[in-house]
Amino acid sequence: MRRGIAVGTAVVLVLEALTIAFVNWILGLAVRHQEMSLAGLDPDAMAAGSWAGGGLFALFLIACAVLVARIALRDRMSGRVGRIVLIVCAVVHGVVGAVVVGLVGWYAFAVLMLILALLVGTLLLYAPEDRGETPAAAPPAPPGAPATSTGP
Repeated sequence: MRRGIAVGTAVVLVLEALTIAFVNWILGLAVRHQEMSLAGLDPDAMAAGSWAGGGLFALFLIACAVLVARIALRDRMSGRVGRIVLIVCAVVHGVVGAVVVGLVGWYAFAVLMLILALLVGTLLLYAPEDRGETPAAAPPAPPGAPATSTGP
């Protein structure tokens, strides 16, 4: 089951990356063709900024998808850096979801929270085992045995 959730997370992250890249490409084209300006900024610079920002965010999501696909393929969590990248991705989805509810609507919020749930699920299902070493304790004494002391 956890492998299926990880594969689903990777697929959803790729679809989200493609959607983000497409939306930012359209926004850049709209700014460029309508020659809109914001506080005197050059429309070409704003279009390039939209394309660069969308491209970088899409690349980050693709990198996260590749990481999750690798986790699903190996059926174990990657190292500390991989966990940190996925945690950052989850936090970004939480923040973007909070912003998007006001700008786009509840449907987009629900989609982002679904992706967040998949990321958190993957992180929890592939959590590392507890490696805490307990000190070697003496085996318990059988009932009725005299108590021994180890003092001076």
